Amino acid sequence: MSNAKVVVVTGVSSGIGRAAAELFALQGFRVFGTVRNLATAEPLSGVQLIAMDICSDESVRQGIQFVIGQAGQIDVLVNNAGTTLVGAIEESSTAEATALFDTNLLGMLRTIKAVLPQMRVQRSGRIVNVSSVLGFLPAPYMGLYSASKHAVEGLSETLDHEVRGFGIRVTLVEPSFTNTKLDVNATVTAAQIKDYEFERELATAAVVNNAKTAPAADSVAKTIVKAATGNWRMRHTPAGQASMLSKLRRFMPAGPVAAGIRKTFGLA
Repeated sequence: MSNAKVVVVTGVSSGIGRAAAELFALQGFRVFGTVRNLATAEPLSGVQLIAMDICSDESVRQGIQFVIGQAGQIDVLVNNAGTTLVGAIEESSTAEATALFDTNLLGMLRTIKAVLPQMRVQRSGRIVNVSSVLGFLPAPYMGLYSASKHAVEGLSETLDHEVRGFGIRVTLVEPSFTNTKLDVNATVTAAQIKDYEFERELATAAVVNNAKTAPAADSVAKTIVKAATGNWRMRHTPAGQASMLSKLRRFMPAGPVAAGIRKTFGLA
């Protein structure tokens, strides 16, 4: 175990993060998984759970320092923890936007800043940022979430240029709909404007229905492990819908892509 590579996965209470942490452990890695509340977290075989609130600078600092104190190194950071929001952009409050970006973007920034000093000393490391197909595609009634993932993509590509000279690489995993609580129980904006009601309800139902019939988190977990351990490339899209959407975005004209997006979200 002392020679095992050390992996930190954020947000392992459920869904993709939990599946990824479990898969890393099964493959012989020493895995630390972060949860917001240790008292209510369910144990995960082969994974040492640590309390960490990615929206708190001090909580992240303490959590990462605990890992370094226990293991002496961090070889892989998987930034998985995130949240979502459904609603028209006009219905979205600045407070909701701030909370979403604080988790999806700034939470990632906090953990990156906490692990980089150790990775620079090691002259090695891999940072895997879990984005979404909405990091390169728009999504009606998921504008803030899509914007946060677009920001994650820009941060990740820039960071990879800055740290590769230290033997550190940054990579993105871009899943599509996944059958997890995050997608099935997507939060809706508090404000409701009647003019958007009909389409918002169609889009919300489409998100829930697509998530319920989507692949399980295990399929994304496999892609995360591959992104962390295989030959580096900037983007990894799980097989299936995510991979197809990536190709459509690159090679199809904008008109048909937009029509396909509207159809997916139940819009005329």
